[in-house]
Amino acid sequence: MGIFSRSSISRKSKDGMKIIATAFFGVTFGFLIGISFPSLSITKVSLPTNFLPSNDLSYIEEKGSAISTPESHKSWSSSKDSDSSSSGPVDKSKIWVPSNPRGAEMLPPGMVAAESDFYLRRLWGLPHEDLTSQPRYLVTFTVGINQKENINACVKKFSENFTIVLFHYDGRVTEWDDLEWSKNAIHISVRKQTKWWYAKRFLHPDIVARYDYIFIWDEDLGVEHFDAEEYIKLVKKHGLEISQPGLEPNKGLTWQMTKRRGDQEVHKITEEKPGWCSDPHLPPCAAFVEIMAPVFSRDAWRCVWHMIQNDLVHGWGLDFALRRCVEPAHEKIGVVDSQWVDHQSFPSLGSQGEATDGKAPWQGVRDRCKKEWTMFQSRMANAEKEYFKSLQVIGSSNSTATTIS
Repeated sequence: MGIFSRSSISRKSKDGMKIIATAFFGVTFGFLIGISFPSLSITKVSLPTNFLPSNDLSYIEEKGSAISTPESHKSWSSSKDSDSSSSGPVDKSKIWVPSNPRGAEMLPPGMVAAESDFYLRRLWGLPHEDLTSQPRYLVTFTVGINQKENINACVKKFSENFTIVLFHYDGRVTEWDDLEWSKNAIHISVRKQTKWWYAKRFLHPDIVARYDYIFIWDEDLGVEHFDAEEYIKLVKKHGLEISQPGLEPNKGLTWQMTKRRGDQEVHKITEEKPGWCSDPHLPPCAAFVEIMAPVFSRDAWRCVWHMIQNDLVHGWGLDFALRRCVEPAHEKIGVVDSQWVDHQSFPSLGSQGEATDGKAPWQGVRDRCKKEWTMFQSRMANAEKEYFKSLQVIGSSNSTATTIS
């Protein structure tokens, strides 16, 4: 009996050792097999499309979407792919594109939306279904409620091909709601500001880049003899980058250049009082329009916007400097005679001033205008001087380097 017990215990011990040895061998074999195969990357697994919700795909691959990748970005992407294939692996953890707009260098170019517009969009549906039309031109008026009837008459001269923007300097916006066109207009209200203050802050070139021409008009213009579509045709026909409609000659005029001529479609040059023009191709004899009703091409406005000084709100002096934004200026700046307006000279914005030192509010506004004109001219002259001075320094350093080498 004792012998039987000892042999049973011995057999159980041997069986346990076999199980342990088998388990150890299995673990070791599995580890060796595992490290002998390359790792599986989930990014290389192609999932069937039915794994993704169909409504999500409609957003991702929406046909005709306004966020489609521009051709320039596609070409950038393809060139980067070819470069990366020749230069080795690409670090996909970082993006840096110096050609992107400042501040957007870390975005892939296909996601950079550098431009915008004033098109009104819905809060529902799909983005590509929002716009039933896309106006090609923009007109802005800086307005007070007292000129509501006149602005209503003006807007009716502009077709549906124009986006209408009203800058309200008196804060009275809701009182325009009874006008049907006002419901689709853009209303921006900041009290006691001028149109050039508004233009600098709300008409950045990238915001108005969709528009071929930008009208930046005062509120006191009579438009009985004006048609905006006909005006655009003449501007294109005569190659005008900066223009204005002719002014009715029976009203008070400051400059001969802006006086309407009854025998022409457009004029680009005039004769002024003796001594007023040092060069017949320079303002005010040519390359000149006033700031009450200017019209800019997209490219011209991009330059003019940068020239508008942030703190000089009345725009005095701009008219003499517009020529710097087109070349040759005496050919690309002109007055459209066959579409003309009356300058009614309503004392509107002047009443938004403040009486000081015994002067009426309008007198304070006028004094500020004159001071700004002097300041603008001084800044332009100093900026030119500094620019040409810097060129001399660069030229001098380059010549020195050449001599040393």
